[in-house]
Amino acid sequence: MLAAVLKDFNNLVLEEVPVPEPGPGEVLVRVRACGICATDYKAINGIRRNVRFPMVPGHEPAGVVAAVGAHVTHVREGDEVIVQPTGFCGVCPHCRIGLTHYCENSYTTGGDGPEDVRPGSFAEYVLTGANTVYAKPAHLSFDAACQTEPVSGAWKGIIQNSQMAVGDDVVVIGTGGIGMYCLMVAKAAGAGRLIAVDVSDYALETARRLGATHVINPAREDARAAVYDILPQGPDLVVEAAGPIEAVRLMVSLLRRGTRWNVFGITTHERFELDGGLMHFLEARMDASFGTNPTAMEKAIRLMSRGLVDPEQVISHRFPLTEIQQAMEVMGSPERNKVIINP
Repeated sequence: MLAAVLKDFNNLVLEEVPVPEPGPGEVLVRVRACGICATDYKAINGIRRNVRFPMVPGHEPAGVVAAVGAHVTHVREGDEVIVQPTGFCGVCPHCRIGLTHYCENSYTTGGDGPEDVRPGSFAEYVLTGANTVYAKPAHLSFDAACQTEPVSGAWKGIIQNSQMAVGDDVVVIGTGGIGMYCLMVAKAAGAGRLIAVDVSDYALETARRLGATHVINPAREDARAAVYDILPQGPDLVVEAAGPIEAVRLMVSLLRRGTRWNVFGITTHERFELDGGLMHFLEARMDASFGTNPTAMEKAIRLMSRGLVDPEQVISHRFPLTEIQQAMEVMGSPERNKVIINP
């Protein structure tokens, strides 16, 4: 099969590799669509350094079951499925209390986090555990369905972790792919005023179209002052979905009493400062969100199948696997939203 193999930073190579065979409890999926996450882009370009070579990136797939291993009964060859990139054992203490994304024996197909990183989905086939595949609703396209993982991450961060409530005033800093899904989940959950902050006018135009009540470009105005012009009492929830440390610092500057904030986008090891006494008296609550879990995956599938979140509106570019280098060039452009690979 054809796969995009990362040999070293800035050295992504298309080559033929063997098609894996499923063992007991495993499923082989023919990849029909896989989104490009910013963490993929950062790994390929050396911005994210926790990478072991060689590696096949890509962790947002949907496709068709090509083969199943022994003891797999809930899916069969020909089923259209969505793949959760993080595998879990189901029996360690974390899994037993529902925190499968903390699993002591976890692995990832093409992503990051666990020590065990397996070949991902910038390839024609991906091999994974049977407990990581979900039935794809028939009316969802593969391009939309492959966005279940980032949509689930947005739901987990905003609803499960930060407990957004109907009517909350929400600021989303960074409206790339994941930030756009955070914005769409917040809108579906009944956000009052919904402010998108980004340095890309292209992204802000999309954010406004998808439900942002206000947009702010920090390259042209003082973002904190602009937020407080719109929300004189300050935001209820701030989601950092951008990645750069400057976005985290902006998030901290927006705090008022009782603000909840979610460190969502930054994945590099950079530092920011907090005033301990101020945090105490403000009762600001910091959350973070990494990865996903079965509950969030099921919630994301429901949001998409009910039409409350439509990934098709976020997808801006599609490329065949043979043009993955061009896709990575587009990832570096400010005029793009979600980029999809169709092997």
